[in-house]
Amino acid sequence: MDEIIRIQELSKRYTGSDRYALSGLSLSIRKGEIFGLLGPNGAGKTTLISTLCGMIKPSSGELWFGTLNYRRHGRDIQQQLGVVPQEYALYPTLTAEENLYYFGSLYGLAGADLKGRIAEGLERVGLADFRKKTIKTFSGGMQRRVNLLAGILHRPNVLFLDEPTVGVDVQSKEVIMRLLNELNGQGTTIVYSSHHLNEAQHFCSQIAIIDGGRIVVEGRPDELIASIPGADTLENVFIHHTGSQLRDYA
Repeated sequence: MDEIIRIQELSKRYTGSDRYALSGLSLSIRKGEIFGLLGPNGAGKTTLISTLCGMIKPSSGELWFGTLNYRRHGRDIQQQLGVVPQEYALYPTLTAEENLYYFGSLYGLAGADLKGRIAEGLERVGLADFRKKTIKTFSGGMQRRVNLLAGILHRPNVLFLDEPTVGVDVQSKEVIMRLLNELNGQGTTIVYSSHHLNEAQHFCSQIAIIDGGRIVVEGRPDELIASIPGADTLENVFIHHTGSQLRDYA
């Protein structure tokens, strides 16, 4: 598969901090992968994803999306990306339909095309009958499904997911994961971050574990498990490489 994201010696130190959140990190993600980016609290995972999404600028290093460099082609890159954050990026007093019209318009969608995409999306996630209901009346699982639709209406080449199934019921999780697998089958590259290691083990085609602002190990889930004597889950691999010490911070 062709490389779609290439990161070279990426570093980030926030103003006032005495440590680097990212430290000379290099990584390659191939087109069509479901790439899991895992790490303990404070490992640099959120900083890396925020950098890839264009929300923060690195202190040094290079980043390419295909042949496009983030320094010169930032606007073009943004149009190719979809972002589904952990926190709901929705307006609670607007309906599901109104929210999706708003977010679709941000990507230049309009008219019959946007209307059709919204109708199709709501149908696929089982919310067509609730399109005129305000988001504040929705359950967590329903909001999570609308949150996902808001990030994929423009059919991005690369989709970033942060805890896409956290706090949802089993049925909503099934719908979300089925839709994500369909998108991937249609060619969307997915960059996935979660603390649900069992989900990551079965969902991702490639895994990278980040700690201390660096990639400490990378490979297919089965390869990573086989590399640790006695390991039978990705959780065993995660603990082996990051330790069992608590990572609480405030």
